[in-house]
Amino acid sequence: MFYLRAFSHSLVHALKNLFPIIAVVVFFQLVILRQMPDNTFAMAAGLLIVAVGVALFLQGLELSIFPVGKSLSNQFARRGSVPVLLSFGFAMGFSAVVAEPALIAVAQQAEEISEGKIKALTLRILVAVSVGLVVALGVFRTIFGYPLHWFMIIGYIVVVIITWFAPPEIVGLAYDSGGVTTNIVTVPLIAALGIGLAASIRGRNPLLDGFGLVALAVMVPMITVQLYGIFVYSGVTTDPTTVPTLVHNGTADQTPVLLTMLLDLAGMIRDVLPIIITILFFQYLVLRRGLTNPRKILFGFALVVLGLYAFVVGLKLGLFPIGTSMARQLMSMEGFVFVYLFAFMIGFATTMAEPALIAIGHQAEQAAAGTINGNAIRIIVAVGVAVGITLGVHRIISGDSIHHYIIGGYILVIILTALAPRYIIPLAYDLGGVTTSEVTVPLVTALGIGLASSIEGRNVLIDGFGLIAFASTFPIVTVMGYAIIVEMLAKQRKTDS
Repeated sequence: MFYLRAFSHSLVHALKNLFPIIAVVVFFQLVILRQMPDNTFAMAAGLLIVAVGVALFLQGLELSIFPVGKSLSNQFARRGSVPVLLSFGFAMGFSAVVAEPALIAVAQQAEEISEGKIKALTLRILVAVSVGLVVALGVFRTIFGYPLHWFMIIGYIVVVIITWFAPPEIVGLAYDSGGVTTNIVTVPLIAALGIGLAASIRGRNPLLDGFGLVALAVMVPMITVQLYGIFVYSGVTTDPTTVPTLVHNGTADQTPVLLTMLLDLAGMIRDVLPIIITILFFQYLVLRRGLTNPRKILFGFALVVLGLYAFVVGLKLGLFPIGTSMARQLMSMEGFVFVYLFAFMIGFATTMAEPALIAIGHQAEQAAAGTINGNAIRIIVAVGVAVGITLGVHRIISGDSIHHYIIGGYILVIILTALAPRYIIPLAYDLGGVTTSEVTVPLVTALGIGLASSIEGRNVLIDGFGLIAFASTFPIVTVMGYAIIVEMLAKQRKTDS
């Protein structure tokens, strides 16, 4: 009975997160387009399945991964062994990202659109290894108290240099891969690890030293995926007018439905297995202690697997078709005003309802002892996401190179990092990483792909990806810009008085 109540609460929570998207889509369909898509029922069913999948997944996390992960973090922090903490940080970063639903969705889309040149599993392993290494680096930074801004400035200079040399087919995907690593699984685990370490080490400030792990987890995959792209596309030319098939025709697949379902479910078990292996390894072989409630934890893992399966099924039925359908319908109208308006409204609405953002904002309020307003931060971040997605849509429509936008955006971020007050930098970078939710990522990805496939002369792989990167970059700009303005006004008031 307790589990049923908890599941119903998670389902209501998931439906609330979906509501802003539904409201924006219904408004545009009824008021602007004045028509409904042909597959409305299938899309609605897909959205409901996504909500059920997210609810099951969250409930499974609460019963298994979160309590075990927090318990392990606390035990390792008490031990004070740096090598063990670093290896635990790597293992948790790797295993959480390999199972990340949004990364699975983006990697599958990339493999289909690149016609097999980019391998979904290879992409996921590369991103997971990158996040594992960078979480270990972030743990090292927290333990020894090194300032985050130097890591971020040097890191983004490297990102900008590699972006200049990377093939255009990989740039948008690389930045999107960085954006989707910090999501429904990774943000709570990584944030809790950083803040818990900072709180347990004397002389560390939770606001300055606890935040920043999420930001590092976003940055490094951008480098490794672009290097992967340089390797994959060396000597390969892509026809810019080619528009690959995005959706497989179900009638062409002769595999029995039941067998397909079982194979998909087995794939979900494979996705969660790294987290299970990591937890069991550290629990039994490193700490040499048994799990406190193995049946409850096993039940939680079963819910995680079922939730992931439902989530992926719902994506195919609901969110991907909505994004591509809305893009094509809006592109059929005269002018691009409503395309920009849709991008802005979707970005703002989904970000305001983002649970990870609400959680980080609340943690920041507590860590800053009231000097930061969580609600104000949410609005500033939502505006940043809305502006970023709108600018990304403009890039697709205009056909401009993503290199110039991305390089320009991160040069601006580097400049603001040098100017912003030190207390806001780790939080600003983390907020840029939590804006892309398990619901937002598939819809925004589908919107970009739909736009690229609707405009003559656009290549889906080159132009379709990249919106998530814009959604992750511009909140960093708005938050640091907000902090700089607040500090300037405070100094002005002191001078006047």
